Amino acid sequence: MSQQFCTFKLDGHLFGVEVLHVQEVIRFQEMTRVPLAPGAVNGLINLRGQIVTAIDLRARFGMASRRPNQLPMNVIIRTDDGAVSFLVDEIGDVFDVGDDALESPPQTIDGEARELIRGVYKLNDGLLLALDTERACDTGRLVGAAVED
Repeated sequence: MSQQFCTFKLDGHLFGVEVLHVQEVIRFQEMTRVPLAPGAVNGLINLRGQIVTAIDLRARFGMASRRPNQLPMNVIIRTDDGAVSFLVDEIGDVFDVGDDALESPPQTIDGEARELIRGVYKLNDGLLLALDTERACDTGRLVGAAVED
């Protein structure tokens, strides 16, 4: 059996989320900042009247910030609690991968980032890091947690 992954790049690394979880992919949207939000929450976007939390996956993985002139793309994910936007560097292709090709995350991925990766798929030209969308959306576990009382 195979699965389809919508892929995107973060800091040159290829990531993917199952197509079944993806609502849509859109260009950069203006955001409203949220005071005292965790560091990875970039803000809120208005998606045709629906308020959507925008999570910067670079911050979530502890990567360097984008250059000021580099606008992120939005991968809108459907969750049980509504839509969430993952801010990514660029959108890739849709890949079909076999379930049997999923391997554990490499030992070189450590800390919080390791918890966000479900596993990896070997492709002809590199690795596809399968994102655990549920954990990536879990704002209670975000890097740079909100200010405590």
